[in-house]
Amino acid sequence: MLDPARKYFQCTDRERAIFEAGIKLGGIFHQYTGVPVNESNVTDIERVIEKSVLIQPFVKHVSVEINIGQSTSFQYTSLSGEMMDVRLTVEYNGQMVNARMHYVQDLNYPLMYLEE
Repeated sequence: MLDPARKYFQCTDRERAIFEAGIKLGGIFHQYTGVPVNESNVTDIERVIEKSVLIQPFVKHVSVEINIGQSTSFQYTSLSGEMMDVRLTVEYNGQMVNARMHYVQDLNYPLMYLEE
């Protein structure tokens, strides 16, 4: 893919792939946190997130799993970072990185990190 913004990045191709992965994960977290979710729409929301990320530059693969746990007495809950398990692959000039966002129990935090 031609990259018209390349001249603005003073880094290696691997560093750029890592940057792009971080931007995508951060965008997912901040864009979708708070969306109303329950059993009737959880699969739809997973697919919408995947499709919206897949059209972004350099993304080769994305998978989203949402664990909603228990709904409230109003039969839905709000999506939070603790519920999301996201894996994505970004490729930039032949450099591939696999990144993930999921809740890490030991840290009590929805962590974003590189798997490879």
